[in-house]
Amino acid sequence: MTIDKDISAVAPAELWRHPDPTSTAMYKFLQHVNKIYNLNLSDYPSLYKWSVANVADFWKECWHFIGIKASQPFQEVLPKDAPMFPRPDFFSGARLNFAENLLFPGNADVDEDAVAVITASEREGHVEETTWRELRELVRKCTNALKEAGVKEGSVVACFTSNHVQALVAVLSAASLGAIWTGISPDNGVSAVLDRLVQIRPQVLFADNGVLYNGKEWSSRDKTLEIVEELRKHGLELVVVIKNIDDIDSGLSELEGKGVRAEDFSNFLDSAPDQPLHFAQLPASQPLYVLYSSGTTGLPKAIVHSAGGTLLQHKKEHYLHCSMTSKSRLLYYTTTSWMMYHWSVSALACGTSVVLYSGSPFRPHSHLSIPRLLSSLKVTHFGTSAAYLTILEANAISPVSEPALDLSALEAIYSTASPLPPSTFSYVYTAFPSTVNLASITGGTDIISLFGAPCPLLPVRVGEIQCAGLGMAIDVVDSASDPDSPQPVSPPGSAGDLVCAQPFPCQPLTFFGPNGQEKYQAAYFERFPGIWHHGDFVRMDPSTGGLVMLGRSDGVLKPAGVRFGSAEIYNILTRFFPSDIEEAVCVGRRRETDRDETVCLFVVMAPGKEFSDELRERLKNVIRKELSPRHVPGIIEVAGRGVPKTGNGKKIEVAVKQILSGMDVKTNASVANPEALEWFRVWGKTH
Repeated sequence: MTIDKDISAVAPAELWRHPDPTSTAMYKFLQHVNKIYNLNLSDYPSLYKWSVANVADFWKECWHFIGIKASQPFQEVLPKDAPMFPRPDFFSGARLNFAENLLFPGNADVDEDAVAVITASEREGHVEETTWRELRELVRKCTNALKEAGVKEGSVVACFTSNHVQALVAVLSAASLGAIWTGISPDNGVSAVLDRLVQIRPQVLFADNGVLYNGKEWSSRDKTLEIVEELRKHGLELVVVIKNIDDIDSGLSELEGKGVRAEDFSNFLDSAPDQPLHFAQLPASQPLYVLYSSGTTGLPKAIVHSAGGTLLQHKKEHYLHCSMTSKSRLLYYTTTSWMMYHWSVSALACGTSVVLYSGSPFRPHSHLSIPRLLSSLKVTHFGTSAAYLTILEANAISPVSEPALDLSALEAIYSTASPLPPSTFSYVYTAFPSTVNLASITGGTDIISLFGAPCPLLPVRVGEIQCAGLGMAIDVVDSASDPDSPQPVSPPGSAGDLVCAQPFPCQPLTFFGPNGQEKYQAAYFERFPGIWHHGDFVRMDPSTGGLVMLGRSDGVLKPAGVRFGSAEIYNILTRFFPSDIEEAVCVGRRRETDRDETVCLFVVMAPGKEFSDELRERLKNVIRKELSPRHVPGIIEVAGRGVPKTGNGKKIEVAVKQILSGMDVKTNASVANPEALEWFRVWGKTH
């Protein structure tokens, strides 16, 4: 990443700077590196350049500075001149335990009677506190109960639960034993769950008896019975039911009728042998989590992440990039399926309290529901999706103007899942305290962490992700480059494909199951052999080093040879049409008989609004004026059954593009609303 300070005058407008950057852990780490290596690094760009030019030294200093707890030190960070694939063995010789680092954090002064976890939901007044002492005791019991049930190093433990303390206890207990954890949110259908879990054959399943969402309680029993009936054929032995909803039957007898042992969560813990909590001391490369690719056109790929890589990368991001400490409190609005769940619970390793929330973000107080929770719980770091913030913007919600709300504790707001529109950057600084570090961040399931991160040493600029994360040697390459010799985009600042050119410890270990390494290589190293191809279409500002996300590179629009990302269109809709258009999907269409690609924009109208030829013309005129004539969609229509999305709420652009281009696309249960894709199939055949 090259920072040209001479042209900083053309940089986007600044919205925020840290009032005292020298007080931050990031600045102290910079001074630490200067002292150890006799350097004179003066700012984040120089620190970043050093971190990617000296990969082994950086990760070594990071390990020690942020306080990774290990019973045995590493012998080397990574082999000399190690390639990215096969994945190098980071921190060979070390012995550690992921759960121990979260429950007994190094470099953090934690009062065992202080609050470690807060469980909250959309139910009015539902706030349950768990102290560090109580959390450790719950994990002790659950770990011993799992061990008694036969769970050991390498066993697979799964959940089908909401985001609450019981699920977290199960995560940490599995990790204590060296088992592999995978989580799936109960808003997924049975087929979506089985598409994932049949691949990895869990020995134990934790499941809620029901869920609360949007003011309604729903039983999970029928779903769980179907899931268990199939998983029993693939090695499932035990189901532990969490009574998440008081008035719903847990269905234990019906579950036992499926040929597995079934236990109530509380009874399961109470029956555990009374033994001390023991943390298995394991290599840094010990498998920890399985996460899943979206899988919109095939079975989801089961991505295996390591304990050491996940721990080190998360704590680097929390402690250095996000300035989290034992005085911090993090609420990330997420489900147990999403990568951000795993990222957020790792904040415990900084001594940070985590707020686990389940339910609608708009209950029970409409658009002010989450802001009221941030106020009452004195949350310091709040994470959400870009979509949530744009909804607040479209409805002109201003939490900072509410006399009953006190958001003075709020230090940071994090946004991910899709690009944050420039207008929303400005909106946040009027609707929330102007002192917050608003960080649009990017990374993904594939790396269980971030490529683009917050930074307390840099300003927040309109429309930009602040920086590349330390140690992440990313670049933007010309998408048309020779695969064997990828070239940086020219001129600098042009759009291209996001790549990473140096090994990093949170690279996946493999894909679960047969031919895992071959699938791994095909997913990330087939496009440009030797470097990580992430699949995002981005632009890096040469004056600031900031990143602008433009969409998925395989869903990039290219009319008349001009490449641009769908996010550019979405930003226009958010800025100029928030009261008319609720959401949209924008893709390129090129069938075998087409001479060029056609940009197709499909919209979902806001409640009470109707689509018209007049609106279509206004859309074209504004896009032409604000972007260029090449950006103007050739087709603008209403999406008859809505925008197709994954279970995590991400737009399925690539499958829509393929369908409209005449390809035979087979979708599976990972699509949350398959009727929407079916509508595009029908539309594509008649238009």
